[in-house]
Amino acid sequence: MTVALDATDRAILRLLIRDATLKASEVGRQVGLSQPATWRRIQRLTEAGVIAGRRLDLDAAKLGFGVTVFLGVKLAAKSRVSLVDFERAIAAIPEVQTVEHILGLYDYRLRVTARDLADFERVLRRRIMTLPSVGSVEANVLLSEEQRPGPL
Repeated sequence: MTVALDATDRAILRLLIRDATLKASEVGRQVGLSQPATWRRIQRLTEAGVIAGRRLDLDAAKLGFGVTVFLGVKLAAKSRVSLVDFERAIAAIPEVQTVEHILGLYDYRLRVTARDLADFERVLRRRIMTLPSVGSVEANVLLSEEQRPGPL
């Protein structure tokens, strides 16, 4: 179900995408609303599920994780059981940041962070390639990334 958003709702969301720690008073000042009116809009957007949570973004490189790799994973056997087994097993690997079940050449797309290429190779060989039903894997190393807020 889609939620009807007006220009003010979209402006509020754009501000919160950039900095989810902004107080309702600051958001209201920037969009031309009072703090209570802004707070009510944010509450309405949260209750409607438009705002699904607030996240903390960490700088992986500053934490010692200098390599990000996207893996396309094709399963050797495709059954409901193999999908569930793969998803359960991949969830136990902390270097795997996102798991996306996709349609196309591969069955899954993984975002993997590692300290360096040698560390990534260790994760790939010892942890990912040994998972149930893994057939083929294609790796793409991330060179740079620009965060986009999406269509608002």
